Amino acid sequence: MNWTMDADKIETAWNYLVQLAVHQGMNCIAAVVILLAGWWLSARAAAAVGRTLGRTHVDETVRPLLANAFQWMVRVLTIVLVLSQFGVQTASIIAMLGAAGLAIGLALQGTLQNIAAGIMLVLLRPFRVGQYIDAQGVAGTVRETGLFMTELTTADGVCLRVPNGKLWGSAITNYSENPTRRMDIETTVAFGSDMHKGLDALRKMLADEPRLLPEPKPEAMVVNYTQQGITLNLRCWTSSGDYWAVLDAFYERIKHVLEDAGCKIAVPIQEVRMPDPGVTPVTTPPAAAPDPRANPLRRAG
Repeated sequence: MNWTMDADKIETAWNYLVQLAVHQGMNCIAAVVILLAGWWLSARAAAAVGRTLGRTHVDETVRPLLANAFQWMVRVLTIVLVLSQFGVQTASIIAMLGAAGLAIGLALQGTLQNIAAGIMLVLLRPFRVGQYIDAQGVAGTVRETGLFMTELTTADGVCLRVPNGKLWGSAITNYSENPTRRMDIETTVAFGSDMHKGLDALRKMLADEPRLLPEPKPEAMVVNYTQQGITLNLRCWTSSGDYWAVLDAFYERIKHVLEDAGCKIAVPIQEVRMPDPGVTPVTTPPAAAPDPRANPLRRAG
């Protein structure tokens, strides 16, 4: 009798364990499917948001940030659905996410700072996609501003990813923001050169350059006198897109223009004088040591 009752209990327990295993197994399979589908859907949704914003008037700098934010919203919803498959209540999930958010926020202060900095960069827009910036030695053309990092392309074609907090916490020089830029080129001619002819030649070179702006008027002037010679300066304005092309052209032409005008480009010269081997150097004999007997204090003692 007892053996029959024990067998019934074992069979009941076994059936319960089998049902529980099947139920939890199905929940695990469903959770994995939901997780994979949600992660795939988040990437597809972010791409769709990016394409949709691309057909609107939303700025290129804002699009990646909005797409990334939407992608993470879908992922968080996916995690909530996965937890609900194991019987976790919504209120418990919200409380757990709040506690986890607090813990993650304390542990990842730098990461959250980058997110906040990315939002501020998008809102205040100190730079936009396609502009060339310099932030304390970090220089390049802006490709994308994301939630955590900003992608730049350096002048030599290298991709540079900078944390948003580094950009937001530093002075940003935007070389592409204004439509025009001023150009100053200094060169030094040797003393004895006719600086008036040199200035006239430089003014003619400025007048022959069609990419310069008529206002403010291009100028050529004397700005300094140094040990090497007379420093001349070219000052002119051009569009930001033509700045580097005009600068390179002037660097190629300015030396020939000044030399054709009879001006010699000054170069640093160091004069070294060697003593004549036929001349015996005059040496001064060392001074004699003072006689201690001549010290009045010693005599008084």
